[in-house]
Amino acid sequence: MAIKKFKSEKLIELIMLLCSMVSVLTTIGIIMVLSIDTFKFFEEVSIISFLTDKQWTPLFEDKHFGIMSLLAGTLLTTTIAIVFAVPVGISIAVFLNEYASKKFTAIVKPLLEVLAAVPTVVYGFFALQFVTPMLQKVIPGLPGFNALSPGLVMGIMIIPYITSLSEDALRAVPKSLREASYGLGANRFQTAFKVMVPAANSGIIVSVILAISRALGETMIVAIAAGQQPNLTFNPLESVETITTYIVQVSMGDVPQDSMEYRTIFAAGITLFIFTFLLNNLSYWIRKKYQQRYE
Repeated sequence: MAIKKFKSEKLIELIMLLCSMVSVLTTIGIIMVLSIDTFKFFEEVSIISFLTDKQWTPLFEDKHFGIMSLLAGTLLTTTIAIVFAVPVGISIAVFLNEYASKKFTAIVKPLLEVLAAVPTVVYGFFALQFVTPMLQKVIPGLPGFNALSPGLVMGIMIIPYITSLSEDALRAVPKSLREASYGLGANRFQTAFKVMVPAANSGIIVSVILAISRALGETMIVAIAAGQQPNLTFNPLESVETITTYIVQVSMGDVPQDSMEYRTIFAAGITLFIFTFLLNNLSYWIRKKYQQRYE
């Protein structure tokens, strides 16, 4: 009986090990798929030109392969989204945790999370048909395709990620900290932003990391509302194209496979992968520093 139980436990342990290896093997597979065609691409294009050229026109007769144009568009729209979403999302989380009643929070929090389930193509048309015309009334001369409108709508899209995880982190803070703050004479605002938020910083940082990753990988909103025009600029009023938008544009177009033009999507994809990997590791390091500071 004991031997049978031992074999069952070993079998369960093996199954759990295989499940845990799924994400690792998937990541290795993604890197291999991207790397094979990327190496073929760099056999024909100089990596120095890829990193320094200011133009991205691989589908034109005058070909340029400067990834900076696509990277600038990606960073611009992501920055706009984060600058808008982080203060709004954290403020909502603080309000739900510190000011709102439990009944109000129980109603509003699920409604906010519904925003995360809205198809991104719907957000794209919302940016193009509603947000852009509204901005044009405020900013005369704003073109129909620009980085500001999709950036703001991306910010709206990622607010639920920040709000939900930040509110959970605030709720996990021991009540003794809040009571000690009130006991020392602090008001509700001081307690919320000088005690509760710093105590929950690791969870809040995780929510921001998730939001940044979500914004970096967004495709449909920028594809519809940003203009799909590679442009090395950090002006939010101009049209831009992101890395993800270009990948979709080429993979769904008439570019023949196994051509140099087609391999550009693998070079662009591995650039985004490396950039996201470095960003996540930097964010992880910052989170560990904050945890050590408040432990």
